[in-house]
Amino acid sequence: MDYQRVFSQAIDRLHAEGRYRVFIDILRNKGAYPNARCFAGHNGPKPITVWCSNDYLAMGQHPKVIAAMEEALHDVGAGSGGTRNIGGNTHYHIDLENELADLHGKEGALLFTSGYVSNEATLATLGKILPGCIIFSDALNHASMIAGIRNSGCEKRVFRHNDLEHLEELLAAEDPETPKLIAFESVYSMDADIAPIAAICDLADKYNALTYLDEVHAVGMYGPRGGGISERDEVAHRVTIIEGTLGKAFGVMGGYIAADRMIIDVIRSYAPGFIFTTSLSPVLVAGVLAAVRHLKSSSVERDGQQAAAQMLKDLFAGAGLPVLPSTTHIVPLMVGDPVKAKKISDILLAEYGVYVQPINYPTVPRGTERLRFTPGPAHNEAMMRELTQALVEIWERLEMRKAA
Repeated sequence: MDYQRVFSQAIDRLHAEGRYRVFIDILRNKGAYPNARCFAGHNGPKPITVWCSNDYLAMGQHPKVIAAMEEALHDVGAGSGGTRNIGGNTHYHIDLENELADLHGKEGALLFTSGYVSNEATLATLGKILPGCIIFSDALNHASMIAGIRNSGCEKRVFRHNDLEHLEELLAAEDPETPKLIAFESVYSMDADIAPIAAICDLADKYNALTYLDEVHAVGMYGPRGGGISERDEVAHRVTIIEGTLGKAFGVMGGYIAADRMIIDVIRSYAPGFIFTTSLSPVLVAGVLAAVRHLKSSSVERDGQQAAAQMLKDLFAGAGLPVLPSTTHIVPLMVGDPVKAKKISDILLAEYGVYVQPINYPTVPRGTERLRFTPGPAHNEAMMRELTQALVEIWERLEMRKAA
């Protein structure tokens, strides 16, 4: 076996399909986000503006967050000392889990090292604990949810995206006594649409199913205290398990679930992805704790972000750019070709100092490639108008179709 040839061919296929990924060499400028420095392809750092960060509210730059992390670093040191089973529960972890449980109106919460791990570990464990469980999964669920469902070893049923009739058809076809779990997201980050949470909970009640809601693109962003779409729509109490991330709107790192005490204890006791992983550094946890507490009482960041997103959508639409309509904070600009998406991204970075990463297959279906903009409260109108003008020029240069 010529191993190098196999590996080389695998990379060559990505190049041929126009979806080979290049990661930008970047440093953000503390206190001046979305300004950053790019180190790739030139002598020394080049100033750029970041348009695609998931640090939606720039909380990773917030003085309260930075101060809390610095204080924790000097108080307890850098690391956690191992798994929580061995190193113990750092008090910061307990405080944050209590804050997150309160955020979602649940009895308890459990921290993980990332949102990916919290999804994979929880769904895999639930499927193994519940005898004969069937998981009903939205067709556009994140890769981490798909991995967790696959690793659970249980049967799955995939329902068409946000299609309640199809979901009910699948639920009704199963034995009423069979354990069922409906897994879905609140905000779908690529199409920027929202799940009908209340209606899905109605079906869960009707067919005696548990519900698992991924709120990673919504926590911190929606609701009067940042509890997500489920808080905004006043349905969090109807959802069995709410999962979220600490690396997007909260600006740091980590993932979690919130649920009743028994479910939290089951996942804590059985999930390998929790048991055998070094816990988050208390420095990170302290930063998240400050972010969660701040966003529970402040809507300034949320309001600023929503206003910025709406302005960018309006500017794109007014310029005839093919922006995907949405009611969320995410602004997808449709391209429909992986090579052109990469080309546009490259031109923006090289000529305009604008960083936005192309989104290609398998993150989105082939033929729906796009640029995904996430304007934040610090992106001002001048930046948006310059971005829009740059995109119009590139669209004309590449002879691409504008919106009808």
